[in-house]
Amino acid sequence: MNRKCYNSAVKDYSERIFRYAFKWTKKEDVSKDIVQEVFEKLWVNRKKVDVRKVKSWLFTTAHNLLANYSKKKKMISSEDLIYNEPAFVGSNYELQDLLEVSLNTLPTLQKSILLLRDSEGYDYKEIAEILNLNESQVKVYLFRARKKMKDYLKDLAVLTS
Repeated sequence: MNRKCYNSAVKDYSERIFRYAFKWTKKEDVSKDIVQEVFEKLWVNRKKVDVRKVKSWLFTTAHNLLANYSKKKKMISSEDLIYNEPAFVGSNYELQDLLEVSLNTLPTLQKSILLLRDSEGYDYKEIAEILNLNESQVKVYLFRARKKMKDYLKDLAVLTS
């Protein structure tokens, strides 16, 4: 990969990687750091990265950095879930807030697949390439993620009745 291809990758994918990271972390500064680190790793590995697969390489790297961030910061701890869950769903809680809380209950892989598919619009084949899975696995994990979120939201609805 030469400098021109690298600059093109930065131009084409930095905003998308930022959105993906921000939906994961909800922190602008952390998301910017993730983007910076992804492109730093791309520059260091530019001779090894196939230009035709740069998009999947970038999102795979971002996914791995976000998974490490989650583990390091323990973003999803049982205490966080207990204290951050609404005791009831009322006018103070927007649907977006509820979706974010339920999204944060998902395992790392399911969360990534759901964000890549539903937020970023990638198809099954692209997600499989990014996460090093086959398309069938992506479909199964996506189905399970959506079901978990649906069940979680349904449980909240029962609590409010």
